Amino acid sequence: MKKKIKRILGIVLRIVITVGLLWFLFKKIELADTIKDLRSADKGLLLLSFLTYSGIYILGFFRWNMLLKAAGIVAPLKKVVGSFAGGVFFSVVLPSTIGGDLVRSVDLAAHTKKGREVVATVLLDRLSGYIGLVIIALTAMIMGREFITHKSVVITVAIIIGILIAVLLVLFNSFIYRKISKFLDRPNAGKIRETIRNLHKEIHFFKHKKMMIVKNLGLSFVIQMLIPISFYLLGLAIDVRISMLYYLVFLPIIGAITLLPISIGGFGVRENITISFFGLAGVAADKSGSMSLINDFFILIFVLAGGVIYVLTLRNRRIQRGQAPQLSSQVKKA
Repeated sequence: MKKKIKRILGIVLRIVITVGLLWFLFKKIELADTIKDLRSADKGLLLLSFLTYSGIYILGFFRWNMLLKAAGIVAPLKKVVGSFAGGVFFSVVLPSTIGGDLVRSVDLAAHTKKGREVVATVLLDRLSGYIGLVIIALTAMIMGREFITHKSVVITVAIIIGILIAVLLVLFNSFIYRKISKFLDRPNAGKIRETIRNLHKEIHFFKHKKMMIVKNLGLSFVIQMLIPISFYLLGLAIDVRISMLYYLVFLPIIGAITLLPISIGGFGVRENITISFFGLAGVAADKSGSMSLINDFFILIFVLAGGVIYVLTLRNRRIQRGQAPQLSSQVKKA
């Protein structure tokens, strides 16, 4: 009961934070300015920005499917698409962006009966994207060190890199993992100990899939590149003229911060941070606010599309789950 109350209070708090951040956003910018920018925008560049952004979801699906195949998880394409689409939809509907990861994990695990393996692929999918994000931010900051000198940017990138190094050490360094295992041996660890150890075992399986890892990271790099490219084209469409290097550094940082479970779907956080960082590059608040809000519109299009696909495939998924036990019993009889 206490856990349920805490969960409800957590959701309410994030809703309040989201509303508060959006209220703060619209104190700094006028929605009318965004509408004006949208109307006067170069429609060709705007369309190109949207098409570039669509590549993030398309390639993201192929990246996850690559991990599923490497883990030996066999499922119909329609099923995998439905689970991925549900993840896209619930990443915004649920209080945290990682809520979508939970939905696609549970959804596909219920069909394949391989819960640990599916969760491992989702975690590695997220980690692969994070690695691509860090590589781009670090490379761009080194290349554009004369443009990007503000301490807040350097410190934020350093924190993001530090988090990545810590995660990689926990997952793939035997010494660090043994230290954590000793902590998990405590009596009150309960099911958490078993869950973490099982997941660690499944993730470790991928250490032997070196070529797949290289391909997956390459795909992550392309995906993470599409985000600043889409934003850059969006900026050009509404007459924002700054170096591409700013987008390559700022967008990974914004993406990393948005992953934190602060607001609903990252709304409010994403827009305010965008204004703050692009302000360092001399972009006016109304222009950077317009870029972020138009990008939000792109996100909502794919979120709604994901919701529609998820609902349309829901009945088919239930039928498949209902048939699974019958099929297994027939195999036993044979």
